[in-house]
Amino acid sequence: MSHPNNESQNSRVDPPCLLQHQRTCLKPSLVAKQTRGAIKWPTLSESEPSVKVLKALLSAVLLVVIVAVVCGAVLIRRGFRATATPSSWEAALARKVRNLAIPKPDRSQKNPLDANVDTINQGREIFLTQCAACHGIDGSGTTPMGRHLYPRVPDLRAATTQTLTDGEMHFIIENGVQLTGMPAWGNPHLESSAESWKLVLFLRTLSPLTGQELSQQAALSASAHYVGSQACQKCHVELYERWKKTPMANVVRDPYTHPDAIPDLATNTVARFTKNQVAFVYGSLWKQRFFTKIGDDYFPLSAQWVVGKREWRPYMVPAIGGDWWAAFYPPDNLQRPTGPTCDGCHSVGYDIHTKQVAEWNVGCERCHGPGSEHVAHPARGNILNPAAMDSAAANDTCIQCHSQGRPLTSPVEGKYYDWPVGYNVGLRLQDFWKLEDCTLGQTSFLYFPDCTAHKNRMQGNDFVQSVMYRHGITCSTCHDVHGTANYAQLRKPAQQLCLECHGPTSPNGPHAAMLEEHTHHKDGSAGSQCVACHMPRIETEGVPDTFVRAHTFLFISPALTDQYQIPNPCTSCHADKSTAWAKDAMSHWAEFSPWRMR
Repeated sequence: MSHPNNESQNSRVDPPCLLQHQRTCLKPSLVAKQTRGAIKWPTLSESEPSVKVLKALLSAVLLVVIVAVVCGAVLIRRGFRATATPSSWEAALARKVRNLAIPKPDRSQKNPLDANVDTINQGREIFLTQCAACHGIDGSGTTPMGRHLYPRVPDLRAATTQTLTDGEMHFIIENGVQLTGMPAWGNPHLESSAESWKLVLFLRTLSPLTGQELSQQAALSASAHYVGSQACQKCHVELYERWKKTPMANVVRDPYTHPDAIPDLATNTVARFTKNQVAFVYGSLWKQRFFTKIGDDYFPLSAQWVVGKREWRPYMVPAIGGDWWAAFYPPDNLQRPTGPTCDGCHSVGYDIHTKQVAEWNVGCERCHGPGSEHVAHPARGNILNPAAMDSAAANDTCIQCHSQGRPLTSPVEGKYYDWPVGYNVGLRLQDFWKLEDCTLGQTSFLYFPDCTAHKNRMQGNDFVQSVMYRHGITCSTCHDVHGTANYAQLRKPAQQLCLECHGPTSPNGPHAAMLEEHTHHKDGSAGSQCVACHMPRIETEGVPDTFVRAHTFLFISPALTDQYQIPNPCTSCHADKSTAWAKDAMSHWAEFSPWRMR
């Protein structure tokens, strides 16, 4: 190629644009310079840096293309699966992109609501209704739905979530996250949703304790002491007032401060005693027993009042065929002190040596541990909270007393205790307590042949066998020990509570479009209630003529009644029908496997 100037061809470079018959170049420095009608081309020294940049750029683009082709080939070969585990860099990148998508004004928003008991509880209810199916009741995301979404459902307890600002959390809740399973919960017609802010308040409570807070808690047993539930009232007024009305707060009552606790003694023809003999009245919901004090011990009198029947009945635990400990005590109530058999569960801080308690009844510190440090300096790290524990530890808080078992070491200093001596909330219950064994196929004082509890106060024995327990459900998922207006201190009426997690088409079941398709009973009828079939009232031993609900949540088929004489919910309700009738009716329910009905 010839050039219109006199410079040597070795000192000139053909611009790439001219080689493509273009009149423009990528960079101004490569544009031909015109002087007096003649074109002056850049020299090699002038164009060399630009060429290097261009080559680097082209190499980078080529590398990206190669990587994309390789990744594409791998992905096509492997396929796309929501069950695949995202890599750490992919998860980090996704979080970064999500956070960058939040407008700056929204990030800096502050929660306009106060973090009080009411707003946090309301946030919790919203969470259980809208979020728990994916995130789990504990926020971990380890649910069938959460483990099979791509990208994965985040752990709401983790620092990657808890370090978000209130505004960032609120924006994500309101607007969702594109290309994920996170929906937008906000109302587009409202500026801001109060419900989303309540949800933010609740999510903050999921934050795990810091290392320093855990160290504080570990030191509590050595530094803190019991102060009584009334010390909690100052800061927790609403909770305290609710708790005072619960059976937990009224298990043990002094007849002189609660004269209404004693029924008409004149009607007692079973085993007469006077009011002056009664030091404590034990029980208020199902039955009432009466303790007399001799020396520094309490002993049960020989008559009990059945609240539901409004009648007197004898009280004596038989040495054979009853509670295990009875065989180790004389068959005389006045030689069976309540310290080893009752008081450890119906008080706070029972001392087996002094026989003194920090507080009668199931007070705040029974579940939260000694509170002196917390009362002096309120902080998360100097009080125990079952709601912040793992599900096993949280459930142990209740199972310690709502179960039948015996101490691992027995006797303890020569006495036989019917409660886990030495256990306190935060310790491992299994280091102190062993649940009663069950022999499959045999009916005993404690169990039916399928190991469903046969006696009352065995909710823990039932519950640990359940699918619920294995999936991290806790007692407090359904019950609020601080007190509610619902039966059994349920957080909501039973049916509403069940359907929040087990509504029609729920991934947790039932797998039916309508509830009636699952229950085969008219909606709203007794037979359509979840507890009617999954929590039948069949546990009868203990409180006379009182039927306590099972907590295995298993359906007991009529076939099991035929085989093992275990009461089933069908013929328990339809008392005029036979098990053959029930089995025939269920054989026409197409959605149930016939193998489960046999």
